[in-house]
Amino acid sequence: MSSLFLHNTKLWLKRSESPLAKAVFSFLKNLRLFQLPKIPVLFSGLYRLHKLLSGVMQSTLRILWWTPLFRSKTLGPSKRLYLYGGMPLLGEGLVVHLGNDCRVSGATTFSGRCSAAQQAVLHIGNNVDVGWQTTIAVGSKVTIGNNVRIAGRCFIAGYPGHPLNAEQRAAGLPEKDEQVGDVILEDDVWLATGVSIMAGVTIGKGTVVAAGSVVTKSLPSGVMAAGVPAKVIKAIEEK
Repeated sequence: MSSLFLHNTKLWLKRSESPLAKAVFSFLKNLRLFQLPKIPVLFSGLYRLHKLLSGVMQSTLRILWWTPLFRSKTLGPSKRLYLYGGMPLLGEGLVVHLGNDCRVSGATTFSGRCSAAQQAVLHIGNNVDVGWQTTIAVGSKVTIGNNVRIAGRCFIAGYPGHPLNAEQRAAGLPEKDEQVGDVILEDDVWLATGVSIMAGVTIGKGTVVAAGSVVTKSLPSGVMAAGVPAKVIKAIEEK
């Protein structure tokens, strides 16, 4: 009853030509848009206070809550892990081996294929960055070497999650074994923003993949690759 009354009152305020309705509507609109006069010193102080309190709260949650929870679901030493922005989404049945000195965004997803008899395994080496909104979908095994950089919104697709046949998809059946493949990122690989890596791909040591590329075939070491599908653009010269 009260919600209907409020709805009718809003309609009356918006549509009525009554001077009273117009005056009340104008007052409420000005009240909604009210703001304090701009006082640079005060506003700057409030902003700094906000940043300080937010930083203290985030650091406390990271150290005492998110990091212990995440480490409890991983194998390996995982020393000096820097987990920022919450806790990644971890799929059930995935085994994660995590090295030292890694930095992982909380807005990431790690999943493992659950329809196979063999447990999916993710190996992450030392000094690895896993950026914001990245998804690593492990079919059987995904191996990430040392000093690898994975930027935001990357997708490592070790398994697709659905079969190609439409009737089988509609029936909720899992993908076929031939659609699944291991993925290997050797040491010092850098995936720029929005890169997708398909099943069965190996990227050689030190190779850089440009933003937005889709890697469907393995890439050699020490090159820059780009495109859809990704192709070698040039060799990276050592200096």
